[in-house]
Amino acid sequence: MARIDSFLKLGLAQGCSDMHLAVGIPPMLRMQGDLVPIKFRDLAQSELESYITEVLSPAQIKILESGNDLDFSYVSSEGGRFRVNVFRKETGIGAAFRAIPSKMPSLDELALPPIVKKLCDYHQGMILVTGSTGTGKSTTLAAMIDHLNTTRSLNIISLEDPIEFVHRSKSSQVIQRELHTHLPSFAEGVRAAMREDPDVILVGEMRDAATISMAMTAAETGHLVLGTLHTTSANKTIDRLIDALPTEEREQTKSFMAQSLLAVITQVLVKTPDLRARRAVCEVLVVSKAVAKLIQTDQTHQIPSQMLMGKDYGMQLMDAALMQAVTDKQIDPEDAYGYALDKRPFERLTTHASGASSSSSGT
Repeated sequence: MARIDSFLKLGLAQGCSDMHLAVGIPPMLRMQGDLVPIKFRDLAQSELESYITEVLSPAQIKILESGNDLDFSYVSSEGGRFRVNVFRKETGIGAAFRAIPSKMPSLDELALPPIVKKLCDYHQGMILVTGSTGTGKSTTLAAMIDHLNTTRSLNIISLEDPIEFVHRSKSSQVIQRELHTHLPSFAEGVRAAMREDPDVILVGEMRDAATISMAMTAAETGHLVLGTLHTTSANKTIDRLIDALPTEEREQTKSFMAQSLLAVITQVLVKTPDLRARRAVCEVLVVSKAVAKLIQTDQTHQIPSQMLMGKDYGMQLMDAALMQAVTDKQIDPEDAYGYALDKRPFERLTTHASGASSSSSGT
């Protein structure tokens, strides 16, 4: 048993989502979004390095020693599965372990908007799940793949960095490939996948122009493509796709989005009222004819107005989704306030209202 497994076991027992290890501080657990230290001594450089290198292969140690970060999946002796990032910084080695739930969550269990399940019925086009790091994008995509795997007979090819949830083929065949283990890049992975008779291609992260371009080609040529971007709204996602590609390709990109982009789901994780868990709250853009026209005519700034009127399509803005979840007592109003773009409607539901009035009375 690797010594680091003891920390991981403790973290899982306490329900953490992540564990952070760094020189000069004790191990830290992320509990419902907040970092909490374990009651343990500050980690020395040699001690932490020995903990981490104990679970690395000789090839991984060589990569780390060359100055590169490491991304890989790790299964502890207790059976817990983790996505790991190991890095070097000024004070020495460091690592972040993301806990991967042992049970595959369903779309219903995640309480995602009903439109998400309907989007899985499409045979062609692109669906993007976006949000900042740690907002549950991988979990949502895993639930979508599981839904497809259960309800349709498909060839699903998943390109990940690293593999997190392990899918067992059900009604569909699910092929999971890992970056740097089975493929050199996401772009090459998509190119190879298109020669493997796929119905669905999951691109773990569309992080560069080559990957975005290949994913667009796949979506245009009769495949359902699921992908992620680190963007925090539907508007920013559209702009990011346009800006990612060379200027001479921008008109072609806008044309692609108007015809083949099905939806953008942007999510945040917000604490529940008892502060013991977090649940996803989603902004949803469905590319209707009206939205497609706005994209083609460079009027993406008007997309939020179209989303406001697009409830029949399943569209919703983040603030509206947050307010509905607060009203339904599904999330904590204080935490929702922090994620809201327009905070004024939330002030009456939180302690921020009294704080704001006291500060104005003191001026």
